Amino acid sequence: MKPSRFLAYATLAVVIAGGAIWYIVSDYYARQSPEQSASADQVIMYKNPNCQCCTKWAAHMEQAGFTVIEKPTKDMAGLKAKYGVPYNMSSCHTAFVDGYLVEGHVPAGDVKRLLKERPEAIGLTVPGMPVGSPGMEVPSGQTESYEVMLLGESKPSVFANH
Repeated sequence: MKPSRFLAYATLAVVIAGGAIWYIVSDYYARQSPEQSASADQVIMYKNPNCQCCTKWAAHMEQAGFTVIEKPTKDMAGLKAKYGVPYNMSSCHTAFVDGYLVEGHVPAGDVKRLLKERPEAIGLTVPGMPVGSPGMEVPSGQTESYEVMLLGESKPSVFANH
């Protein structure tokens, strides 16, 4: 076999092996969904890179004893679709804690109640961005009433009123 042909085959073998390793590793990490990696005190939050109210919500959660890992992404719509967040139940950020989805400006107390009661549900959501909800505070102290919704297998139900 000519040395140049040997080198070509060796290079091809390395590329194929490297590609196979990359495929196996990336497939493993792709299957490690956020809800599997978050513990009862760790929140993994996906947010638009420029959203500051999400960062304020993370600070609210940290003040309540959670550890928050912020993961900026430009594909929030894709993430919400992947995890089945109904459009009319969505907000600006999507988080995961101990197997549950937490969508939007859900108060830390409600998340703690969810983790204590452990209902059969996908998680909690505060649709939209209500003024006065955690992360949406305004200097005037103005608030609007809002509901925290429990996302179950069927239609959403009220979990808490604020």
